[in-house]
Amino acid sequence: MFNKGDQVSVLDEDVNGVVVAVKDKQVTIETTDGFVMTYFVNELIKINNSSNLMDSIKRINVGEIVKEKEIPKPRSFVKERKDKREIPAPEFDLHIEKLVPNKRGMSNYDILTLQAETAKRHIEFAIRNRIPKIVFIHGVGEGVLKSELDFLLGRYDNVAFQDGNYQKYGQGATEVYIKQSSK
Repeated sequence: MFNKGDQVSVLDEDVNGVVVAVKDKQVTIETTDGFVMTYFVNELIKINNSSNLMDSIKRINVGEIVKEKEIPKPRSFVKERKDKREIPAPEFDLHIEKLVPNKRGMSNYDILTLQAETAKRHIEFAIRNRIPKIVFIHGVGEGVLKSELDFLLGRYDNVAFQDGNYQKYGQGATEVYIKQSSK
């Protein structure tokens, strides 16, 4: 309950004051601006006196508050380090739209066969010309071309492969490494 002289704050308004009178469930306060206003008991909250307020301030860690208010440093993204002499790996897009001007009249089997033959031709070219790494862009889709590509690459002894760089290609690419044998 409230007593005369208690410092109070109004819950739903930005009003503070001192209790002047209490009558049943109504409390009359004098605001910090000098106005006399009446509120119901459930609309007010008693404010601790200033000595208790100072004790609670002492418990607050100022370092934590400053840390919260600091502007966060922007995240740095790890970029691939590239040697200036390094030649970028050739990328071959196996999307059918990139291979033929018009795919009309081609069945799914014809499309997949053309894509697999194109990949095989590029792999054999890279082996012949001692290119250490190539990238096939196959897209995500249902994974039919990717599985066909994995099967094709698995038939070569001197070839290792893995999913392409996710930051650069997403999930739609395969990197192929050709192990060079000394001739």
